[in-house]
Amino acid sequence: MANLLLDRLLGTDDPGRHFTAAAQLAAMLRVEAALARAEAAAGVIPATAVPAIETACHGELYSQDALALAAVPAGNLAIPLVRALTAAVKRRDAAAAGWVHWGATSQDILDTGLVLQLKGWLGDLETELAGLAKALALQARRGRDQAMVGRTWLVQALPVTFGLKAAGWLDAVGRARDRLGELKPRLLALQFGGAAGTLASLGDKGPAVAAALARDLDLALPDLPWHAARDRLAELGCWLGLLLGTLAKLARDLALMGQTEVGEALEGAEPGRGGSSTMPHKRNPVRAAAILGAATRAPGLVATLLTAMSAEQERGLGGWQAEWATLPELCRLSEGALRQARLLVEGLELHPERMAANLALTQGLILAEAVTLALGRSLGRLEAHHLVEAASKRALAADRPLAEALAADPQVAALLPPAEIQRLLTPDNYLGAAGAFVDRALAAHEQRER
Repeated sequence: MANLLLDRLLGTDDPGRHFTAAAQLAAMLRVEAALARAEAAAGVIPATAVPAIETACHGELYSQDALALAAVPAGNLAIPLVRALTAAVKRRDAAAAGWVHWGATSQDILDTGLVLQLKGWLGDLETELAGLAKALALQARRGRDQAMVGRTWLVQALPVTFGLKAAGWLDAVGRARDRLGELKPRLLALQFGGAAGTLASLGDKGPAVAAALARDLDLALPDLPWHAARDRLAELGCWLGLLLGTLAKLARDLALMGQTEVGEALEGAEPGRGGSSTMPHKRNPVRAAAILGAATRAPGLVATLLTAMSAEQERGLGGWQAEWATLPELCRLSEGALRQARLLVEGLELHPERMAANLALTQGLILAEAVTLALGRSLGRLEAHHLVEAASKRALAADRPLAEALAADPQVAALLPPAEIQRLLTPDNYLGAAGAFVDRALAAHEQRER
């Protein structure tokens, strides 16, 4: 649930604004007003009833506290809302009051209202996603040829470029955007089926009312109601879990790069951000921490949505109710983490001198593979591997550059002159296709922006 003392830590300017009580109430009342218009257009209710219903469909007319209290014995929020709406309409037009919520069921109003809330929220989220992608593309372009240490199992492996790391984050964010584009038509769909999904209460007018209602709300018209088919919402939950995992990867990498002993990239310095209550020198990666905190909570929330899919028969018992707090919470966490990620990348402080120093830390050992492959052309890969491995051990034991240990080996010296050894041990000469991969990621990003 919302907590303004904590939500600001996530970085949202207006934490969960699409999921406040007022937003939910407004969305549900919007559905009720649209339902009256659709039914009047189809000849189900008299057109004279519509103005009074529309006038009463304004959230400020209702007490949120009273509705919340009345929802406890009712089992859901729609029941007391419809009761209050009917009373409000009756005060204006007694005849119109009899047509409120005609033929609908509580879940129609709650589910469709939720979809409307999600539609507005996704618009904001897509803006943040685009902003993050833009920031990552800029970093990938700037760092295209900036050599740095590549690490596997947290240990120095081979040279890579910072641009390649940023391109990897960008590529993953691009896939997240693609997936969102694919799922939106399935997610943003009307839910309208009446008591048991047949719209029997509307006679032969049910499909026409549903079509008119979908048009009015600008939602897709599904082939049939989905009271007990919760895959649409579960799919969104899974996508949010993937998104948070992608953001966590970015945050974890940058936090590790910002460790004092590494120092290759730091969160941008801002007054009052990242300090310690006891240690004046500290500059903590607080944006990364917020992202990782949100991502840590995601699997449990996603699991709840997946568990809720086993809805019983035509209308579920308990699973649907579990979605009410779970999905908005997951949305709020994702929104905050995404904004933190964008601000983190936009303000990132790179230190190329530290990248170069870390590349030189092992005195050439990080490029042992390059020498192995060069020798392998004459000796074969396995023999060359043993030869370079032995030279590496001697270099480590004597704390001297690998180039010296290699040059002192007669077998190596017979095949590789000192100048060639130095060339092989230069990081910029062993970046492989890193630049090409960055260019491809940037091209894909630019294609998505068209």
